Amino acid sequence: MTGTLVLAGTPIGDPSDAPPRLAAELTAADIVAAEDTRRLRRLTQALGVAPGGRIVSYFEGNEAARTPELAEELAGGARVVLVTDAGMPSVSDPGYRLVAAAVQHGVRVTAVPGPSAVLTALAVSGLPVDRFCFEGFLPRKPGERRGRLREAAGERRTLVYFEAPHRLQATLTAMAEVFGAEREAAVCRELTKTYEQVRRGPLAELAAWAAEGVRGEITVVVRGAEPPAAGEADAAELARRVAEREAAGQQRKEAIAEVARGAGVPKREVFDAVVAAKNAGPRE
Repeated sequence: MTGTLVLAGTPIGDPSDAPPRLAAELTAADIVAAEDTRRLRRLTQALGVAPGGRIVSYFEGNEAARTPELAEELAGGARVVLVTDAGMPSVSDPGYRLVAAAVQHGVRVTAVPGPSAVLTALAVSGLPVDRFCFEGFLPRKPGERRGRLREAAGERRTLVYFEAPHRLQATLTAMAEVFGAEREAAVCRELTKTYEQVRRGPLAELAAWAAEGVRGEITVVVRGAEPPAAGEADAAELARRVAEREAAGQQRKEAIAEVARGAGVPKREVFDAVVAAKNAGPRE
């Protein structure tokens, strides 16, 4: 009989936000895999419980090496509870490898729902919440960051990002350049903590504010793109489809031909749309 992998959501700030089941799972676990064992100790003290099993570290630096060990324990019948520093494991945190390994071994995977910085920031941002997409952390290198933002420039759903405080100003500046200086956004800082702050405004204004220095855990929410003007929607969509195929490794000529066939338009029209999109992009 195989064991169970429990992905346990932890508070993003206030320990009293912990779901009651979290304490029970920590107590019943054979193994608690923690991103930071010191933070786990503080959390269990706040909850007034003691982990019932062995505690092991499971973080970015040892995730690949430790996953087979934990997968073997799961296959042998252990109940493993995985916790990260805040929020849900595997969502921009360690955990995906272990979930994939557990599924491969036929191990049951369940979760203890908990607070979410993504949903909390989205809810308090004041921006549309009916449709959204989570983009996680942007690349650290400026060129790669701009490339990722360009991919999302035409996205109409509200965008949610995580960012480190020391990179916030650079990221907001890049967003203002790629998305437009007047695109509305909200910077959510230290959610549920003592110094919680939500700063709303145009991207350019937020970038200037962030230049003064910002501390704490950061979630950025950005309004989605407005629908293109009449006559531009088709061209923009054609260019996006070509870009997607090129990103997947297809040659541009083949991608253009394939998109043209799918859309039922001449290849020249798709080619012109790609050229127009390239010329419209911001220059480095």
